[in-house]
Amino acid sequence: MAHEHHHDHDHEHEHITLVDDQGNETLFEILLTIDGQEEFGKSYVLLYPTGVSDDEEVELQAYAYEEAENGSEGELKEIQTDAEWDMIEEVFNTFMAEEEAE
Repeated sequence: MAHEHHHDHDHEHEHITLVDDQGNETLFEILLTIDGQEEFGKSYVLLYPTGVSDDEEVELQAYAYEEAENGSEGELKEIQTDAEWDMIEEVFNTFMAEEEAE
């Protein structure tokens, strides 16, 4: 699945446009970036669709992010293993607990 990245730096949140297999573009905001997990050797991003209200249930999208070796923008990859999902869920739960504590 190919993903194109369009970054918008005018906002506090970074945006990524995902293009699905049918060519439909959906704009997502980056909720959380999980940098360089040594165990898996890559970074991860948690995304949610833009334009949803705070009380609306949304389906988060999680992807592994692999840096390009030549320094250009990397690409998002599907997450393959349960271990990766478990780690992401743990980080997300910690993040949400900290948000609620503020």
